[in-house]
Amino acid sequence: MGNCLSNSTETLTAEILPNDGATVYPTVRLHGTPDSIFSTYIRFAILQNTTTSSDTVSSSRPSLPAPPNETARGLRSNWENSITVPMKSDLESGSRDALLRFIDTRFPDLSVPEESSKAVVLSDGESEDGTVSLMVRVTRLQHKSVTWHVERLVRWAEDLATRGGKKAVDPKMGSWKMEVRKFGRSYSQLLDLMMEHAQMEERLIFPIFDRADRGLTKAAKEEHARDLPIMNGIKEIIKSIEVLDSGSSNYREALYNLSTRLNSFQEQCKQHFMEEELELLPLMEAVELSKEQDERALEQCFDVMQATHSGLLKFLVEGLSPKDAMKYLDLISMCRDRERMEYMLRMIIE
Repeated sequence: MGNCLSNSTETLTAEILPNDGATVYPTVRLHGTPDSIFSTYIRFAILQNTTTSSDTVSSSRPSLPAPPNETARGLRSNWENSITVPMKSDLESGSRDALLRFIDTRFPDLSVPEESSKAVVLSDGESEDGTVSLMVRVTRLQHKSVTWHVERLVRWAEDLATRGGKKAVDPKMGSWKMEVRKFGRSYSQLLDLMMEHAQMEERLIFPIFDRADRGLTKAAKEEHARDLPIMNGIKEIIKSIEVLDSGSSNYREALYNLSTRLNSFQEQCKQHFMEEELELLPLMEAVELSKEQDERALEQCFDVMQATHSGLLKFLVEGLSPKDAMKYLDLISMCRDRERMEYMLRMIIE
């Protein structure tokens, strides 16, 4: 795919599903200025759709002006600036959201099913769940990503245990040892994401509730302390599998132990997230955070979860549905530090 950081305003900034020589795929192209946040957002939106149309999309737009006072409000207003989209004999002008709606209308096959479509963004820049605290939204989305990745690793570990050292059918997995190393890397990424998520809750979410009632977060803190040894224990099992002889009985036992531990950990994660989302997060409204406090907490979230919002950002988004991925992108777009926000957006699509 193209690089949105090119120095030319005419350079291709996105190409989705090009012809691979065997199957004829549609091509969707997005042209724009290299520093355009708008182009990045649209490119990501298109990437989140299943492209089955036979047409070509070409769009261009001048560079966005710098946001006044580097505030989220100023930035959001710039995202709503008018754009013009040439489309063969058609010409569509309007805001960022008008372009997204135009693409969906002009190419209905591009749209994903309703349950996984991108988040609806209203004219004032707020998403359909704009009344919900930003910190509640970011926490729930991270829960969804972690849940998806844990389930993926559970299924993968079950398959490894069933095969017991035999090479995967999929050649992209490589040899058995290569697959085990890939599994280990995926688990390490998940572990890093979960560690930062827990730190974010303990440093940002829990203190908000503790100021109102110190007893509210007691159970959640205890579960965090319980989960860390379990996660590290799984990591040690993976390390042992990487060095054991694949033909030994100890190897098969280690694979079975890995699968069992991950299944147990999955149930604990589900229970933990469910308790937080049903019993703790709904109380955020009663805390009565001001808009400024909520936006400042979101900014601090990006500080606390630095690895998650840099090298692990693609991993995080991979665990979200297209609809939820767009919601997370909307949260990133509220970052007051324009340079950091642009960096995070690029990390997702490059």
